Amino acid sequence: MKRLLYISLVAVVCMGTACKKYVEIPPPENQLVSQLVFADDKTATASVIGLYATMNAYNSSFANYMANLMPSMSADDMYYSLSSATFNEFRDNNLATSNSYVARFWDPVYSYIYHANSLIEGLTTADNVSAGLKKQLLGEAYFLRAFYYFYLVNFFGDVPLILNTDYKVNTSLPRTAADKVYASVVSDLLIAQDNLADNYPSTERIRANKAAATTLLARTYLYLKQWDKAEAEATKVISDTRYSLLTDLNGVFLKNSNETILQFQSINKSTAGVNTWEGFSIVPAAVGGRAYYNMHDKLLAAFDATDKRKTNWTNTYVLTGVTYSYPYKYKIRTKTTVDEYSMVLRLAELYLIRAEARAQQNKLTEAKADIDAIRTRAGIGAAASGLTKEAYLLIIENERWKELFTEWGHRWLDLKRTGRALTVLKPYKPDLTETDLLFPIPTAAMLTNPNLTQNAGY
Repeated sequence: MKRLLYISLVAVVCMGTACKKYVEIPPPENQLVSQLVFADDKTATASVIGLYATMNAYNSSFANYMANLMPSMSADDMYYSLSSATFNEFRDNNLATSNSYVARFWDPVYSYIYHANSLIEGLTTADNVSAGLKKQLLGEAYFLRAFYYFYLVNFFGDVPLILNTDYKVNTSLPRTAADKVYASVVSDLLIAQDNLADNYPSTERIRANKAAATTLLARTYLYLKQWDKAEAEATKVISDTRYSLLTDLNGVFLKNSNETILQFQSINKSTAGVNTWEGFSIVPAAVGGRAYYNMHDKLLAAFDATDKRKTNWTNTYVLTGVTYSYPYKYKIRTKTTVDEYSMVLRLAELYLIRAEARAQQNKLTEAKADIDAIRTRAGIGAAASGLTKEAYLLIIENERWKELFTEWGHRWLDLKRTGRALTVLKPYKPDLTETDLLFPIPTAAMLTNPNLTQNAGY
């Protein structure tokens, strides 16, 4: 594990010219990690960039395939169009503890957390990194650690909370209660907010700034039902003139679009022309060819006839006389030029966060205004006036589904956090039970840490 930061550092040097400028010559392999990555501004920066790179370096990484596609199948966004017992376990909510994809939600993420902890420890004591840069890099490290724990606690429930690099202790830690994990996420995001600048640390929106930390904090407060705080944090970013809802939906997922708060750049070493691994995985190899993922009929039926999201963010193909639809937010499978980055955080979610937070506080007129910003952009007109709180919350749930499908498991997490998963999904998944709403702790983790306990039902 101690070599992880060095490996990431070397990877940055090798993965593309955009990163080469930070480190011209890799440090000697026999140097200690702390000396390697915090020797000066360049190496400290490269160590942080290395963490971003490892998350999105190949297909089936946590930050593309895993967190976007697999939980989408657990909900009702889409399903795998071919035959795969491993994938069907997600579709059927019948996961085995030995499912290899479940392990990819756990093992790599804890490696990323180790990397983030190393950054926090090393930067805190680094003497050779300039003060302004140190603050920015620390902010990014805290943001990323919060980001990882946000998904771990939502996918698995209670998880070991590891906040340092003492691997001798950490490898045998028991699970930490979810409320304490959430408290750590909030704490890290507040620190990140304080450290990060409004401006991005590069010319592109591919590393965290203050708005990224604020966006994830708004979402976290929403999940914690701290409605006033969720509303306040969302408003901060909505009010920022650097971000806007695009009227052309085909422009939303282009790199550095004005709707982007944070994107991840694909660091491509294995397949020529990849813009995003999501696009590479979903878009058919030939025009009109078969897609590997089909959209759920239930989602397709939820769109109004005039909904631009269906027109622009889905596409079709015909197989043996039957027409199927597939997600088409990312439109490039491979292309020499890079026009798309993987979307992580975007402005539309904040309108929906604020709408829900306001509705929960009975600010129904204000909630409707936020709903209408999304609906009008989609071409389906304003929501009805004078509805009850419960009615507006159902509209928000539906708009979140149509707006955020196949993005970072939003639909799956939304149905779980609102207690609506069984009500909504069971008619289509009759075997779904309460214990299916958390993924199992992977077999390998259970075997290597005797203090871990398994989730109920597995």
